[in-house]
Amino acid sequence: MRRAVALLAAVLLLAGVAGCGGDGAEPGVPKGASLVLDFTPNAVHSGIYAAQAKGLYGNAGVDLQIRQPGESSDAPKLLAAGRTEFAILDIHDLGIARERGLDLVGVMPIVNAPLASVIARADGPVRRPRDLAGNTVGVTGLPSDEAVVDSEVSADGGDPAAVDEVTIGFNAISALAAGKVDAATGFWNAEGVALRGLGVPVRIFKVDAYGAPRYPELVLTTSRQTLRDDPQLVDAVVAATRRGYADAVANPDRALDDLLAANPGLDRADQAAQLQALGPDLRPRPFDPALLREWAVWDLEHGLLQRRVDVDAAFDLSR
Repeated sequence: MRRAVALLAAVLLLAGVAGCGGDGAEPGVPKGASLVLDFTPNAVHSGIYAAQAKGLYGNAGVDLQIRQPGESSDAPKLLAAGRTEFAILDIHDLGIARERGLDLVGVMPIVNAPLASVIARADGPVRRPRDLAGNTVGVTGLPSDEAVVDSEVSADGGDPAAVDEVTIGFNAISALAAGKVDAATGFWNAEGVALRGLGVPVRIFKVDAYGAPRYPELVLTTSRQTLRDDPQLVDAVVAATRRGYADAVANPDRALDDLLAANPGLDRADQAAQLQALGPDLRPRPFDPALLREWAVWDLEHGLLQRRVDVDAAFDLSR
């Protein structure tokens, strides 16, 4: 009799463990996950920190760790290897990762417009993109910079081959402030805002005004395996992040408080100016499949990719 009772107890115990799920998590305990940012924390990430500060991830059942990218970290590889569940990727990097065989999927746009631009000194010879021909343009050395210059000059009726591109790394602010170049590639929400804050007169030419579609620059991304194996986790993180960005747009001062509380080394005035510049481009929206297909064509035409991205495979359009 005792043996029968013991066997029954063992069966019930095993059934209880199975009911908790394969990862052994206790019911009601938040599931651990991490999100790798694309860059050091800044106003672009305000919605994520707002969601974290307000407990939106925890309320959705997720214990989310926000991680800054390290010098040697490669977010696409971390995603593919299962070393992080989520990452913020530049949309071009997502396309390149998929071209290299990494099955990553964009699940939510973070910024709903391209951030890339050409920034020219307003007191210099460049009054519009076609004026870049025959003048010096500082570029970081990344292929995306060449694509931006090519797109803008071509769309404005100029000759991209006549542009004198000079590699300056990520020093657009100092190079333009010192007048070392006539123009430089940079993000209008970062370098553009910083230059104006320094009192440097600039003209900013956004790439979606000159040839490029209005694609989402930054994308919340996961792996196909995470999307397949734990769709509830993906749903929870997307929903909480959307709510965080909606709150950041509606209450920017409070979102700045949350960002600076988590990252006290940031300058509030700088981040406030960046957040104001971003404005409604941070408003959470679903992906627009038509714009994504236009982006895939643009990346192919400008040499960023060797073949057109399969938009239906690269993005989860159901959310």
